Amino acid sequence: MASLSTTQKPSSSSSSSAPSPKHNFDVFLSFRGEDTRYGFTDHLFVSLEGKGIHTFRDDKLERGEEIGQELLGTIEGSRFSIIVFSERYADSKWCLEELTKIMECRKERGQTVLPVFYHVDPSDVRKQTGSFGKGFAKHETTVDEEKVRRIRGYESKPIKEIIDFILKRLKPKFLHVEEHMVGMKLRLESLKSILQIHLGQIYVIGICGISGIGKTTIAKMLYNDILYQFDGSCFLEDVKNRFKSHNDRLQLLQELLRSIQKDANLELNSIVDGVNMIKDRLNSGKFLVVVDDLDHQDQVQLLIKSCTWFGPGSRIIVTTKDKRLINMHQLEASSEVNVLLYEASALCEEESIELFSWHAFKQDAPKEDYMNISKCMVNYPQGHPLALKVLGSSLCGKTIDEWKSELDKLKKCPQKEVSNLFRVSFDGLDYFEQEVFLDIACFFNRGNKDFLLRILDNCNLYATSAIPTLHDKCLITIVHNEIKMHDLIQQVGWTIVREEYPRDPSKWSRLWDPNDIHNAFLAKKAIHF
Repeated sequence: MASLSTTQKPSSSSSSSAPSPKHNFDVFLSFRGEDTRYGFTDHLFVSLEGKGIHTFRDDKLERGEEIGQELLGTIEGSRFSIIVFSERYADSKWCLEELTKIMECRKERGQTVLPVFYHVDPSDVRKQTGSFGKGFAKHETTVDEEKVRRIRGYESKPIKEIIDFILKRLKPKFLHVEEHMVGMKLRLESLKSILQIHLGQIYVIGICGISGIGKTTIAKMLYNDILYQFDGSCFLEDVKNRFKSHNDRLQLLQELLRSIQKDANLELNSIVDGVNMIKDRLNSGKFLVVVDDLDHQDQVQLLIKSCTWFGPGSRIIVTTKDKRLINMHQLEASSEVNVLLYEASALCEEESIELFSWHAFKQDAPKEDYMNISKCMVNYPQGHPLALKVLGSSLCGKTIDEWKSELDKLKKCPQKEVSNLFRVSFDGLDYFEQEVFLDIACFFNRGNKDFLLRILDNCNLYATSAIPTLHDKCLITIVHNEIKMHDLIQQVGWTIVREEYPRDPSKWSRLWDPNDIHNAFLAKKAIHF
């Protein structure tokens, strides 16, 4: 009779994070051939392969005294390991070497381990008693003592189905990610390095950055890359626009629970029911949840705080333009919950040219006769992925003269699709914050913070309060006491000042361009500030 168990990674481990392995096999099957090859193990192997689960069993490799590097690499390259513990499993030094490597991969790479007890009492494996104990005693002096000690910490709880368990994790519903996500793989690895997947504590990770910088894209890529390591997962998209009424909130919580529990028919009568269900039923499971486009602390209270009742090892990923929401949660973090911030960064010049080229030329580099003007065009978005895509698409198939005309226009008027993104953030500011934003855009970009505060506070604009808000909403950055505003955001500020009277600078609230100042005085009108 065979019984099955699962093991999750231990709650604490080394702080180093191993790189993501390349998975050549879904399952590595470890067994003592003399005991089970032509019985249980053979049936298990055929059943796994029959379900499309790519399985490796080591009965074709030539065995020696020491386990070969080829086999060690195969273990590392498997998503799951199934260990069939039989009566004589521990008699084999080879099997114990496999077991040691599997447990190492479980600890360092997040590999899921499924032990199957075939005519063996699980307690004999745990305590090294009975026939299993004799096998360990036999190799106590020939197998590294540290390896044996690590094996002896191992215990698990029974579950019912091997294949269903694996299929749930091998065939998840992946999220759609656009092609040619240039530079995102590098940023994905950087993000994964702070996730500490191998640790058992709950982590809340805030992905912050300006609109269009790629927060949702990298969150989707991360979700697709790691979701197989969790008992359940959910991606809540566009939360900002789906959190307007009580019914919207109930639907979001219901979507969260349906996805995690894999129950499409689950119905909630109230938000309280949903929160209680998380507390009562999901406090031992390891779950992955992504909450996309968070913009209000009520969303934090309902969706993020609820998720911190999940079991050890859970990860909650948040994308937001407002760092304060993550900082607020950070103040409430406990010893069981860690809160970290990841700032999405702009693309470098080489990445920008490649992304722009995919949309402008449908290839990874500019056409030869467009090379110089392409470099000029790429300078405009300053590594902003969405702006690069929109700009490239708008220029596709146009002549060089048309490109030059578009470049001149961009210096005065930003692309509408891009500027609308930042206009939403501007509209969410209060009056004084908007005034400080426009003053920075028109006069103080790349200026000294202390000088700016002294000037604007004396104008009763409460800049000391406004500046942190603009920073937390990713509208400005502060580096070495210098205030910086991305050129695309600055252009939105200029457009806001100009938009009511686009051809009459004498009526603008601010004048900063020498040509506009000259034209305002030539108009011979009173200048309205």
